[in-house]
Amino acid sequence: MNVEVAEYMDRMKRTKAKMAEKGIEVLLITDPANMNYLTGFDGWSFYVDQMLVLMDDEEQPIWIGRTADANAAKVTTWLFHENVIPYPDTYVHSQTRHPMDFVAEILTQIGQDKRHIGVEMDSYYFSAKCFQQLNNGLPNATFLDGSLIVNWVRIIKSPAEIMKMQKAGVIGERAMREGIEMVNAGVRGCDVAAKISHAQLSGTPEFGGDYPAIVPLLPAGERTSTPHLTWTDEPYQHGETVILELAGCYQRYHAPVARTVQIGQPSTNMKNLSEVVIEGLNACLDFIQPGVACEEIEAVWRKTVEKHGVTKESRLGYSMGLNYPPDWGEHTASIRTGDKTILVPNMTFHLIPAIWSEGDSFEISESFRVTDSGCETFVNLPRELMIKDGFANLDFVG
Repeated sequence: MNVEVAEYMDRMKRTKAKMAEKGIEVLLITDPANMNYLTGFDGWSFYVDQMLVLMDDEEQPIWIGRTADANAAKVTTWLFHENVIPYPDTYVHSQTRHPMDFVAEILTQIGQDKRHIGVEMDSYYFSAKCFQQLNNGLPNATFLDGSLIVNWVRIIKSPAEIMKMQKAGVIGERAMREGIEMVNAGVRGCDVAAKISHAQLSGTPEFGGDYPAIVPLLPAGERTSTPHLTWTDEPYQHGETVILELAGCYQRYHAPVARTVQIGQPSTNMKNLSEVVIEGLNACLDFIQPGVACEEIEAVWRKTVEKHGVTKESRLGYSMGLNYPPDWGEHTASIRTGDKTILVPNMTFHLIPAIWSEGDSFEISESFRVTDSGCETFVNLPRELMIKDGFANLDFVG
């Protein structure tokens, strides 16, 4: 057995242990990141119903999905081909039949229809209709909430995963530098997004990039009052603030990063805000080490910035790594008050102590992994408010 398959087997073993703790005998996995984590499956097919069936008494799981995507499972996973079970295309977006009807039939045929079955209730990729059809098709099963079981197994990364995230960090740094270089008065946001996207996908001469789970977020001007806006085709103006949040991605592993650019000289308030946020960010990074709780990191941030009159309502960060659209977060630990998750080496987080307001807004972030004695960031960029001269960058004006 090669090392790669051995790692998948270990991941399944740890997942089955979590299943046993919850009394789950069969876990139906629909989150594509969790499917990838356990088998390597990697296809843009999550817009139709597909799943991995993990049984406590079987060495291999079963992949069930659309016929057109079955070869993707054979090409990208370590599963035996007989464990790839396709459903006919007549089930796709049908008004008279549903893929979960097919899944229920398969589970009945293999004797799994009377067991305790866990489903990922809180997954983007598992609808209310899916659950309804499974209930109808498996009346003798006992359904349990299997949400986040695999996600919590994923929270500690293997050395192989860390290497992928380090490569993602190199790509993310390159994409951010390209974006910052291009931002200036007279440049359109869509052109900056294109430049960033090219850098994300082309990667480096040594290794290429992958599509990130989130497109570049590029709010400018009054749009910086909120974090999750993309770009427009309007040229940037002198005096505007532009926020850039993006991620490098390598083989589905992410390293997010954010920076803020001021076109022209910043106001005194903006300068002060950036200095306070950066002070808080650095204090958190200096504090992080194995054994501390997520909520303790947030407390360090709050203590550092509140003396300057700065407060933040949203969480300070979250675990992240392997994922697919629409999010690179793992949906497990959050850096915020009340989260008592204890850090251990090779947990990875996106620390994003940003302040968004209807006045000045400033966003800066770092992705990091917990090391044996502290933490290290995946991206190496100056932590400062990036100031551009405010003159039109004629190289990029079309």
